Amino acid sequence: MALTKKIFTVGITGASGAIYGVRLVNELLNEGHQVHLLLTGSAWQVLHFELDADTSNEEKCIHEVFGEHKNLIYHTQQDFSAPIASGSSKNEGMIIIPCSMGTLAKIANGISSNLLERTADVMFKERRKIIVVPRETPLHSTHLENMKKISDQGGIIVPAMPGFYHQPKTMDDLINFVVGKVLDQLDVDHSLFDRWGETT
Repeated sequence: MALTKKIFTVGITGASGAIYGVRLVNELLNEGHQVHLLLTGSAWQVLHFELDADTSNEEKCIHEVFGEHKNLIYHTQQDFSAPIASGSSKNEGMIIIPCSMGTLAKIANGISSNLLERTADVMFKERRKIIVVPRETPLHSTHLENMKKISDQGGIIVPAMPGFYHQPKTMDDLINFVVGKVLDQLDVDHSLFDRWGETT
């Protein structure tokens, strides 16, 4: 049975945990899906500090971090002519991974000053799937209130909280668990972790 290609948008913000976003993008591309990629200004800094990426040239950095994929489409933050800025463009889901508390606050309150925030606003108004992966600790009440606002609007909150029942042995195991939980919400098949009760 042939794979039905889906279209997703992945936003990476300046929260710690850029590897979650990179791993998710790679999994979606490897499964043959199309990915519209968005990175905030702070996300570039995190790519540099956490993944030792050379961010002096954005286009070159995208190719080095994510590889050469015909289904990967990168948009700058002020490119409001991008198709994902409009509800008329087909899009099966948006994932913001990791999501900073600043970006979370803006999308929770309908503020769209860049393409990532605008695309999130489109997803809400079109009643499409939007998944937010917050990466912050501890959380104060405003963080929690903003997460509730997103949930109340139909968004899905998937905190970067890895499980341990699958007995992770490496950091990759922990990363894969979180990314796998996101893929589950997108109804994208994967084998990133052993499921509870399954025998291997």
